[in-house]
This record gives sequence, C-alpha cells and structure tokens, in this order.
Amino acid sequence: MSMAKTNTLFAVLACAALSGCSAGAWGWLPGIYRIDIQQGNAVTQEMVSQLQPGVTKRQVAYIMGTPLIQDAFHKDRWDYVFTNEPSGEERSAKRLTLYFEKDQLAGVEGDFRPSDEAVMPTGKHSSIVVPPRDLDTTWWGQFTRWLKK
Repeated sequence: MSMAKTNTLFAVLACAALSGCSAGAWGWLPGIYRIDIQQGNAVTQEMVSQLQPGVTKRQVAYIMGTPLIQDAFHKDRWDYVFTNEPSGEERSAKRLTLYFEKDQLAGVEGDFRPSDEAVMPTGKHSSIVVPPRDLDTTWWGQFTRWLKK
C-alpha cells in the first residue's frame, strides 16, 4: 500500500471516528436511538387557565413553577420558555411572558391564553385506602400486647 493511500485511509478513519457522536453524521442510519430533548418550563393550557388577573407572584409560582428567566432589569416580567425536540425531529418552542404590577399579575403574552372561566385542574391521582396495620412486631411489643389481653 502506498504512503498516499495510507494517509487517505487514515484521514477517512479519523474523520469517521471524530464524527461518531454527531447525530448529523450518522442520522441517516436506521435504528439509531435519539433521545427526546426537553428544556425549560413545561407549560400547559390547564396551568395558564388557572391564572387570573390580580393573583400574586407567589400564587403564580405555585401554579406555573419558577420562571426560566427572571430579568434583573425587569423584575415585574417573568418569562417561561419550553422547547421540545422529539427523537431528532424538528424543534418546537412555546413561550409565555407574564407581567406584574405591584406584585400582582397584570398581563399575559405568548403562545398560551388564559380562559375567561375558572378551570378546575383534573386530577390524575386516585385515593387509596390503606388498612391499619399493627406496627408492634418486635418481641417486646408482642409480649406487652399479650400481657394486655
């Protein structure tokens, strides 16, 4: 094998090795697993529908969570940004900006709109009744329970 062919082969193998982690280099191969990339605050319409004019910053933080961006120069503005890139597909982004006056919600801007009527969140939790159990399982607990009988 000539020196030029060896150098070319080495260069091709080096490029392939260096691009091994890049999705763009090997993205065309079937069966390559790509993870979902979600960043920011997950904001739903149900959450935004709970916002009413006049609620405090603390109540908004309870409903929406801590905002992704709190600008030091605009303390009365909270920005919520959520980006999602499912399995290497095209990235989608949603944003929501909340404006406050005197620590109360004054305005909403972005991809979501609060509804006019109050929305009760739909719970996805179910109640489970757990029967009482005897926690005295040590020998001393069993002995004292036997004495009480």
